[in-house]
Amino acid sequence: MSEPTGKYSITMPRDIAEAAKARSGPSGLSAYVAAAVARQVERDNLNELIAVAEAEHGPITDEEIQVLREQLHQARDNQAAGGANAA
Repeated sequence: MSEPTGKYSITMPRDIAEAAKARSGPSGLSAYVAAAVARQVERDNLNELIAVAEAEHGPITDEEIQVLREQLHQARDNQAAGGANAA
């Protein structure tokens, strides 16, 4: 079952609207714009969560970010290797 929808009027630069129309594909411009807005809301929520965490624990250092990136890459590599071995 899909979410209830509403009809809204928005204003945006014509070049952006035309680019969005060209990329929207069979689902249409409304679905394309809704997905873009949903991603932005997720980013805004994440930024708020980060601000709260940093206020409580202090900002994350560049070194901590690098360690976490390396862990993520390692996990992806392990997952890809596991998927290749299962095939």
